[in-house]
Amino acid sequence: MAAFLQWRKFVFFDKEVVKEHGDTGKNVVLPSGISACDSGRGHIVLGDMDGKVWLLTRSLQLTPFQAYKLRVTHLYQLKQHSILVSVGQDEHGINPLVKVWNLDKKDSGTPLCTRIFPAIPGNKPTEVSCLGVHENLNFMAIGFTDGSVVLTKGDITRDRHSKTMTLHEGNSPITGLAFRQVAKATHLFVATLEKVYCYTLSIKEYPKVELDTHGCSLRCSCLADPSQDSQFIVAGDECVYLYQPDERGPCFAFDGHKLLAHWHRGYLFLLIRDPKSPNKTGFGSRESSSSDKQFLTIYDLDNKFIAYSTQFDDVIDVVAEWGSFYILTRDGKMFVLQEKDTQTKLEMLFKKNLFVMAINLAKSQHLDSDGLSEIFRHYGDHLYLKGDHDGAIQQYIRTIGKLEPSYVIRKFLDAQRIHNLTAYLQALHRQSLANADHTTLLLNCYTKLKDSSKLEEFIKSSESEVHFDVEIAIKVLRQAGYHSHAVFLAEKHMHHEWYLKIQLEDIKNYEEGLRYIGRLPFEQAESNMKRYGKTLMHHVPEGTTLLLKGLCTKYQPNGDGANKDSLDPLLNNKANSEEFIPVFANNPRELRAFLEHMIKVEPHSPQGVYDTLLELRLQDWAHEEDPARKKVLQEEAVLLLRSDNTVFDKALVLCQMHNFKEGILYLYEKGKLYQQIMHYHMQNEEYGKVIEACKRYGDQEGCLWEQALGYFARKEEDCKAYISEVLHHIDQNNLMPPLLVVQTLAHNSTATLSVIKDYLINKLQRESQQIEDDERKICQYRVETAHLRSEIQDLKTSAKIFQKTKCNMCNSPLELPSVHFLCSHSFHQHCFESYAESEAECPTCTPENRKVMDMLRAQDQKRDLHDHFNRQLRSSSDGFSVVADYFGRGVFNKLTLVTDPPGSKPVGSLEVNLQRDLLIHTKRNC
Repeated sequence: MAAFLQWRKFVFFDKEVVKEHGDTGKNVVLPSGISACDSGRGHIVLGDMDGKVWLLTRSLQLTPFQAYKLRVTHLYQLKQHSILVSVGQDEHGINPLVKVWNLDKKDSGTPLCTRIFPAIPGNKPTEVSCLGVHENLNFMAIGFTDGSVVLTKGDITRDRHSKTMTLHEGNSPITGLAFRQVAKATHLFVATLEKVYCYTLSIKEYPKVELDTHGCSLRCSCLADPSQDSQFIVAGDECVYLYQPDERGPCFAFDGHKLLAHWHRGYLFLLIRDPKSPNKTGFGSRESSSSDKQFLTIYDLDNKFIAYSTQFDDVIDVVAEWGSFYILTRDGKMFVLQEKDTQTKLEMLFKKNLFVMAINLAKSQHLDSDGLSEIFRHYGDHLYLKGDHDGAIQQYIRTIGKLEPSYVIRKFLDAQRIHNLTAYLQALHRQSLANADHTTLLLNCYTKLKDSSKLEEFIKSSESEVHFDVEIAIKVLRQAGYHSHAVFLAEKHMHHEWYLKIQLEDIKNYEEGLRYIGRLPFEQAESNMKRYGKTLMHHVPEGTTLLLKGLCTKYQPNGDGANKDSLDPLLNNKANSEEFIPVFANNPRELRAFLEHMIKVEPHSPQGVYDTLLELRLQDWAHEEDPARKKVLQEEAVLLLRSDNTVFDKALVLCQMHNFKEGILYLYEKGKLYQQIMHYHMQNEEYGKVIEACKRYGDQEGCLWEQALGYFARKEEDCKAYISEVLHHIDQNNLMPPLLVVQTLAHNSTATLSVIKDYLINKLQRESQQIEDDERKICQYRVETAHLRSEIQDLKTSAKIFQKTKCNMCNSPLELPSVHFLCSHSFHQHCFESYAESEAECPTCTPENRKVMDMLRAQDQKRDLHDHFNRQLRSSSDGFSVVADYFGRGVFNKLTLVTDPPGSKPVGSLEVNLQRDLLIHTKRNC
């Protein structure tokens, strides 16, 4: 039971007398003899003792219509329909009539009355005490002074679609009726002077529940709105009771004789008689003496305070309309109570430091989150100034999301209240509104307080509860020396770089770092090995080498960290082994094992792998003193060179640096550097090797014999055997002119004429033989030329007799028409036309003539090839033969261009008439 005296009292309403519109300033005067009131649908409805119903609009215009002949006793205005239900009398005696009015429809200027029926329970005439109508227009309840309740079910606006029944009978007068609709459940509360009942109308049998054994006076009951769960309020003289359909709810000790109870917009209005006024008895008495003082009190049951309290003289009723509350008094005045706005009410509470009440009020008024946050801030500031830092931080926490966090953080940093600041920062992180600075500050608070349990709880929250920047947290923990916490956080949230940085740089746990890298996906494992490979190789060489072997062949993560994508056989998860060679800078043994593994597993490894392995093998070969082992290392190095995977230039430099003879000679031969091979043997004075190199490579590069001859010629020791062998090859292949050979050997003081005697004799004999052959050919060509000239002369001067009897094509006897050529070939005309390619050429002689023409044309094309001539002249051992050849082609002859007749082909610079006689044939038809 809530005590009335404990409730604080405020003035949340402004009271004014309603005045007429305009500049007159006169008070609104109500009709006299008002007997009933109600409001809704934009007007206040008044009923008087003369049977009239008055409609008061917002513009304060009163419009009457005659509803009854005698008087109006009850009015009920529906809130969701323009339907007015009235009870009154048209005849003297006890004859109450119920009329239903449709205010939207007019009948001769009067609202349309859609239904009239007498209000009589059974056959006994009795007075109506109260009236209730359901908003869905399907139920209407009428209470009587004899204790009975009549229920009308169906369309209450029509007689045809409704039926009436007596729902309740008793001996105590009915003082209050109220319909309650929650979801599909419909209830009717019935209050009498002695008891309170509830009927369930949504069940066919209309079951009844007796809720209490004491009732209330007339007009002292009402129904609350959904904010109070639509409870039925009964105002007794000692207490105010609230009822659910099946039980009694809370009770409030509001003392005093109640005259009126209303519920409007979350407020309970109670009209209480002044205790100093004389009591009046009698049911339903509405008349009061002029000295009857009454107190109107407005209660806020949710927030437990009195919103307003004032005194009136003889109140008729309290109604709510147009956003305000109106009090009608017996003297014809109408007062308005206008509720102050929420902000004004809150400021009033702030002045009295009633922040808890302000918060509750703001929530009941459905103030937005910004408004509530402002109240929490005021409340927090108040508690902070009082020194209640714990309470202040709780209020500041409720402002998160609206109030700038720096406002709170600055206060508690200045006050050095780290515990309170920690609580605020924790709440800030729980709501995911913390930035990197807030995370840093919170972790610093934990470390300052040395609160490891809270720190672990913060960082070990589940994935769905992480409300902070993980990377910032790792940085702060690492800086504060909480390496184990930082490592946990980095591993949990897969911040691989931070995990490895802490493990390898701070904790120095190299084995764990290496194990962790082996669990990462390929790309991350590769990048981290490039970053930390040297460090790991220095401290964990075997494990690092093993991991690199896997990383550069077919990498698969180990353990639970394996990513499904990394295990896809279609992905080529292979690192470039050449990029990891610098990791082994100070570990040659591991590097050798790594490289040998790579070329064994991956024969197509990068060239850098082979080059580095070659360098290692050459170093081992150079430093090895055991002959047997040195031989093995030499074979391994040569085998690596023969794999053709090394870079030629690099390999050659390495072999030269280590004076690796077999490798140098192999690479020279591989690169076709035959002169370098010669020079190598010459530098080492290996005479036999020089001759052997000339024999092997002399065919590819003829100058080798010349170089060998010059080399031996410069030697002062006896090299006659070698010189003889070189001269023999030069003589056989005609590599040098004899004069040049003699000049070359003249530099050797030990060489005598006997060395080149045989060479010179052979050379002279061959040249003499060559001269004889050339003279013989000249004579032959002269004879042939004279014969050709005689034939040409005969063709020019003598007649040509054609005596052929057979066709040279088909070998059949000739028949007319036939074709004869000067070359003594004859053809049938049809054979000639079938086989001849041109009418002016003999089909038999054409192939041979074309060969001659092609040779002449080729010679003409080569006459201007000076570069080719010069090149041949420089490279030939006998320049005179080259010049003679070009003289024979006519290169040095004066060119004469001859224009042939149309249709003929241009030829070279030979005599025009001679060419025509030889190559152009005359066609004759016989």
